[in-house]
Amino acid sequence: MNINVYTESTPNPATMKFIVNKLLINGSADFATKESAEKSPFAKELYKFSFVNGVFFASNFVTVTKTEGSDWDDLLPILKEFVKGAVEAELAVQTEEQPEAGNFEGTDIEVKIQQILHDYVRPAVESDGGAITYKSFGEGVVTVELRGSCSGCPSSTVTLKAGIENLLKRMVPEVTEVVSEAL
Repeated sequence: MNINVYTESTPNPATMKFIVNKLLINGSADFATKESAEKSPFAKELYKFSFVNGVFFASNFVTVTKTEGSDWDDLLPILKEFVKGAVEAELAVQTEEQPEAGNFEGTDIEVKIQQILHDYVRPAVESDGGAITYKSFGEGVVTVELRGSCSGCPSSTVTLKAGIENLLKRMVPEVTEVVSEAL
């Protein structure tokens, strides 16, 4: 299979999305630090570049966060070539299988919240190079975790409050607020 790599900017200027024409992972995997990348041969190799400050995988893309002071114009050709080679060499995204997404647990309300996040929010967040994970629901408050390009992105608070919170409040009347758990 001939691997094609193309890039897409994300709302986070420090993060770029590298999309390939092959499924890399079912679900997502976040390697926010060099240390966390030990279980990912692919991420471990990316962290060998001094300008890499974060790596996140979902379906058919890898999102790379660069260090401050480095320029995408210089990095893009290097990273595109690396991603193409890594995918062609079938470098593993992770050495352990993650549990399959879509098995929701909890009360009827919690299952409904998770289903809405999975069906409506996840695709939009992934298209921006990020991921959202449901953490908990209590006393009207839904707690989620934003990862990938969403982590530390200036517009993620607006996305969280204006988008996700409004959607959940409309579809699940028990929801009064959505908050993000800091990593």
